Amino acid sequence: MGKFIIQGGRTLKGEIIPQGAKNEALQVLCAVLLTEEPVTISNVPTIRDVQRLMEILSAIGVEITPINADTYQFRAKDIHLDFLKTPEFIKLSASIRASIMILGPLLGRFGKAYSAKPGGDKIGRRPLTVHFEGFSNLGATVNLTEDNIYELTADPLQGTYMLLNEASVTGTANIVMAAVKAKGKTTIFNAACEPYLYQLCTMLNNMGAKISGIGSNLLTIEGVDELHGCEHRILPDMIEVGSFMGMAAITGSEITIKDCAFQHLGIIPYTFSKLGVRFEKRGDDIYIPKHKTYEIETNMDGSILTIADAPWPGFTPDLISIALVTAIQARGSVLIHQKMFESRLFFVDKLQEMGAQIILCDPHRATVIGLNHKYRLRGTTMASPDIRAGVALLIAALSAEGTSVIQNVEQIDRGYQNIVERLNVLGAKIVREA
Repeated sequence: MGKFIIQGGRTLKGEIIPQGAKNEALQVLCAVLLTEEPVTISNVPTIRDVQRLMEILSAIGVEITPINADTYQFRAKDIHLDFLKTPEFIKLSASIRASIMILGPLLGRFGKAYSAKPGGDKIGRRPLTVHFEGFSNLGATVNLTEDNIYELTADPLQGTYMLLNEASVTGTANIVMAAVKAKGKTTIFNAACEPYLYQLCTMLNNMGAKISGIGSNLLTIEGVDELHGCEHRILPDMIEVGSFMGMAAITGSEITIKDCAFQHLGIIPYTFSKLGVRFEKRGDDIYIPKHKTYEIETNMDGSILTIADAPWPGFTPDLISIALVTAIQARGSVLIHQKMFESRLFFVDKLQEMGAQIILCDPHRATVIGLNHKYRLRGTTMASPDIRAGVALLIAALSAEGTSVIQNVEQIDRGYQNIVERLNVLGAKIVREA
């Protein structure tokens, strides 16, 4: 396993450009399976999860041609459906949770699809109920074989009304990609409406789909017989934007985050401002001045601020770990409530070892008592449990006194592109070792 060696306590300065959005990339890359015509996608992040998905797509017959460093042409003309039932495919798809999203487009285009049980972060229960109930509503038959392969068939898919029991992002994306080729009209209520879905639906419409209600939780889809090629550009990663905002504050750094697609950030800037992070919107950039101190707001009645995750347009759960770390050096206290995943706060003990004043109330809640820069965190050795906690630990290490070591950094590589090189340009001192 690789590790990062971080010399903490350094002030950072300069400009940084967010990578393409990881969660959007994993959806739109699967959508290329809906047509045999070429699809060109730009701003594709060079991260481990995207690379694994591209390996899966290539293995099942998608021709992938690099255009430049972040742009690829995909052509899914000859798909090898039989490969989906082989041990090789099972091993590939089990390494990444996004592999489940090939089911929707394959089912829509071919009337049958197969997938192994997906992998991904171990952050708590992540049921696939929404996906399979949605496919069943469209008329598909779903079976789990003795070899633990999901086997779906439909002849044909039929549009219908459905109310999702959860506003699942990947579940909504999967159902939408199946429904665009179903017969008749599909209405999806309680659909996820994250920017990732906005982008996916926009791309599908550019391919010839007929989706209305984009950006809302009520999607209406008129099925079409054929989809075509298109060009699509992935948004900047809003999780990186939030991560850099928190990093700038806790390290007392002056940073400009370039080309943020601010209109798609939703409540993220507002939430960090509640933690006391000051920023200026300069065109499509976010400028964060050097913070000597920053103060957590209290509620109107004087009670402690609570930051909780929620489906969009609420605060994304992917930034809960970053909000928690940002609060460590603030003035004041905050209750962090991670509602959606019961194991995502299980890195707090590492921050406590570094000197952070955090009370883990239960698996879902932690109270952070800000140090207000009166005491520095201490460098230590720790392991990255998942993508987002890993980056939170990296941010803590950057602000700490002394040297820290983060192990299992392959988890961070799954979601953050060339993070060492990009932060070192700002003045960080991070060394990667195998």
